[in-house]
Amino acid sequence: MSVTAVLTTGSLALSDAVVLAPWFDYHWLEAAVETATGWVGLGIIAVYSFLIAFVLPLPSEIVLAPKLQLGVPRTVELGLIMVASGIGKAGGSVFAFHIGQEAKEAGPVVRFLKRSRFDVIEWSEKQTVELARKYGYAGLAMALSVPFFPDTLSIYAFAVLEEDYLKFAAATFVGSVGRLLVTVLFFSGAFALL
Repeated sequence: MSVTAVLTTGSLALSDAVVLAPWFDYHWLEAAVETATGWVGLGIIAVYSFLIAFVLPLPSEIVLAPKLQLGVPRTVELGLIMVASGIGKAGGSVFAFHIGQEAKEAGPVVRFLKRSRFDVIEWSEKQTVELARKYGYAGLAMALSVPFFPDTLSIYAFAVLEEDYLKFAAATFVGSVGRLLVTVLFFSGAFALL
């Protein structure tokens, strides 16, 4: 069964998508990101970010771990990583957005949010809906800027509520880059205090 079929029929939760192929150990993907090098590493980061935007319940902050050895200063490298991740996540979010638009009438995405195994679902759903109503696409960017919070939840909640693909992709890109910037600033500040 494809991920699209799962989402449009509402038969499984997104977090269960990996169960569709129990032999598939997706942790190798995290390892591939952590050890990525060179310009190909930016592609790996973009693909990983694409996948976590709509199906894999994995952390996006991991993209900051690799030392790509691109021959540029680390700050430039981090900027390139953030852009590659933002582009990947924007692409994945547009895919999720399309699924959300198709599923809007039947409500399987809403059922997914309520059935999910995460304890923060009820709170995040309320917060996400509130951000969407109050701030629109800027609210999506704000929700995605929160480090260590599952992106997939915010993306699908907004996908059901909003309608503009381009604005959705732009907000996802801004939120993704914002999240990585917040993470870098937080950790660099924390290490400076040590």
